[in-house]
Amino acid sequence: MTPDFGGLGDWGQLPFFTEDLPRIARALERDPRDVLPPASQIFAALEITQPADTRVVILGQDPYPTPGHAHGLAFSVESDVGLPASLRNIFKEMQEDVGDRPDSGDLRHWARQGVLLLNTVLTVPSGQANGHRDIGWQDLTRQVLRLLDRTPRAFLLWGRQAQKTAEVVTGDGHLRIETAHPSPLSARHGFFGSRPFSRTNAWLAARGLAPVDWAGR
Repeated sequence: MTPDFGGLGDWGQLPFFTEDLPRIARALERDPRDVLPPASQIFAALEITQPADTRVVILGQDPYPTPGHAHGLAFSVESDVGLPASLRNIFKEMQEDVGDRPDSGDLRHWARQGVLLLNTVLTVPSGQANGHRDIGWQDLTRQVLRLLDRTPRAFLLWGRQAQKTAEVVTGDGHLRIETAHPSPLSARHGFFGSRPFSRTNAWLAARGLAPVDWAGR
């Protein structure tokens, strides 16, 4: 499996793509398991949301390991796919927080508003969550975060893996919302009730920026 990174725009200037990606590509080629998402969608989050457009970062863990779910944006699925458990919990919290939610699990409309939906690890073997945790994807995620650290942004860090990776974000003026992961195993331990959507929009408004239309109405 050779990742397709032809549409990265300004992200393509990160050292990762010349220094680290060849090694990861070789590891993926040697992996006999089915790898998710498809090669053409591995970098979808970066392709849709460019650095200059990024206002909010939602950092997840790794792609959904169920075939047909992952399409390159953290927590998102295609509109004809049933909601995975984590996304159901995200929408439950959103309904409580802002009184609305999207009609489907396709979150591209967030990405087009400057919400970078990035996982700390960009691939996963089918059926084996965290199966690619150790092949080096975090090098890319840290480089992305260091680049975004230069300007105040909202960082929604859901789960310990996201929070640990985001330790490189040390700049001033950011909004950081660190909670439990929205998975069924942990959502009741700090994700529910955290009000990340209204808090992010309040922070954006205070900076004179347009709020995110989370429900996509």
